[in-house]
Amino acid sequence: MAESVRGGGIVDSERGVCVVGMGYVGLTLAVALGECGFDVWGVERDEGLLSSLLSGEPHFYEKGFAVRMRRALQQETLHFVSSVKEVGASREGVSVFILTVGTPLDAEGVPRMDMIERVAAEVCEHLVDGGLVILRSTVQVGTTRRVVLPRLEATGKAFMLAYCPERTVEGHAMAELVSLPQVVGGLDSSSAWRAALFFQHMTPTTVRVSSLEAAETIKLLDNSFRDVSFAVGNEVALLCDALGLDGREVIQAANTGYVRTQIPQPGFVGGPCLHKDPHILEESLRASGHVPQLIKYGRMLNESLPRYVCERVATAASLGDGRGHKIAVMGMAFKGRPETSDVRASPSIDVLEFLRQAHPHAQLCAHDFIVADSVIEAMGVQAVSVEEGFRDASAVIIATNNERYQWLEVDALAATMGQARVIFDVWSVLPSAEQTQQARGYTLLRLGAGGGLVS
Repeated sequence: MAESVRGGGIVDSERGVCVVGMGYVGLTLAVALGECGFDVWGVERDEGLLSSLLSGEPHFYEKGFAVRMRRALQQETLHFVSSVKEVGASREGVSVFILTVGTPLDAEGVPRMDMIERVAAEVCEHLVDGGLVILRSTVQVGTTRRVVLPRLEATGKAFMLAYCPERTVEGHAMAELVSLPQVVGGLDSSSAWRAALFFQHMTPTTVRVSSLEAAETIKLLDNSFRDVSFAVGNEVALLCDALGLDGREVIQAANTGYVRTQIPQPGFVGGPCLHKDPHILEESLRASGHVPQLIKYGRMLNESLPRYVCERVATAASLGDGRGHKIAVMGMAFKGRPETSDVRASPSIDVLEFLRQAHPHAQLCAHDFIVADSVIEAMGVQAVSVEEGFRDASAVIIATNNERYQWLEVDALAATMGQARVIFDVWSVLPSAEQTQQARGYTLLRLGAGGGLVS
C-alpha cells in the first residue's frame, strides 16, 4: 500500500486519480483534487458533455468554477477522456478510482443501479494491482458490498474498497470540498486508512466509521434530515394558512433568541439530492419491513407544495381552463441561494406540469436569472425577461428564493399585469405585507400568510 502523510506531499505512486462520471459531484471533485496536486483523469461517456469540458466549458454554474476548471486544464493537472481504458493508455500510475455516476429513481421510485454496475465493471477491467476503489455516488445501503465488491473480487487482483460520500451543497462545492469533514467507510481497516489518508490531502478532517454500510447510511441521513427540517417549516406554513395566521411572523418570533426552536423558512424543496435520497433510504429498509415514517411524510409534504400553490393561484385568479390567461413562473432552477443553473428535480418544473394539466389553454412562460433560455424553452414554455413575464399576466409565481427577485419594483410590474393580477411569492422574497399596503389592484399570496394578502 502506498504511504501518504498528512500535510506532506503526494507520493508518486498515489498521484494518479481517475474520477468516473463528470456530473456535478464528479467534476467539482476532479477540479478540487487537481488543485491539490493530483494528476486527475475525468471520465465522461456523453460525447456532447465531453466536448464542452475539453473546450473548458462546465455544464453548470457555480461562481468562479469555470475559471478554476480552465486553470486546471492549462496546468495539466486535469484531463478529460471518454473511458477508463483511455486513462490506462494515456498515463501509467493511476492507482485511485472514484465512482461518481448518478443513481436516478426509476418510474416506481426505486434507485437504478445500472450505471454503478457498468462503471464498476469498467474499472475492474483496468484496475491496477493494489488499487483503491472509492464509491462516492448516493446509493441504497449495501450497494458497495453487494454490487461493487463481487466485481473486484472476480478480478483476482489485490484491491482496497471504501465508500466516501459527497456532502457538498450546490453553489458552494469548491469551498466545502476542502473544509467539510470527509466520512470514510472501508471494507476493512486498511481500506479505511488508505482512503482517509487520500482525502486528507484535500480536507483537514476525516471521520472513519465502522463499515461501508454506516457511511452509505450517513449520506442518506444527511439529506433526509434536511428534507424533514424543511418539511417542518412547510408544515407550519400550511397550519398557519388554516388558522388564518401569518406563518412568517410565527416562525420568526418562535426562532428569535430561542435556540431550541429553529424552524426553516417555508418554500419549495427539490433538487437532485433531496428529492430522491429519502426515497433511497426508504427503499434500503424495505427488506427489513421498517418504514421511516417521519422521513416518508416529510418528503410527501414537500412534494405536495407545487400542487398546493397552483391550486391557490387558480382560485385567486379564477383561471378555469386557462383560456385567455397568461401565467409566468419566475425561477426555474431548483433553488436560488446560492445561485445555480441546475433544474434537476426543480419544483418549478412540477408547477409547470400542474398548470398544463389544470389549465390546458393558458399561455405559460418562465424566467430565471441563471438558467439558459434554451433550457427553459426545452421545457415547452417561452423564456422571458421579468418585465415580459409580468406584462399582461393573470398570475405570476415567484418560485425560488433568488435574492434578485427581492429587488423587483413589484408595484410597477403589477400595474402591467392582466385583469386578475395575482402574485404568489412562494419564498416570501418580496417586501413584507406592511410595506405593500400602499399597492392597489393586485393580490399578493405567500405560503403561510393566512389565506393571502389582498392589496
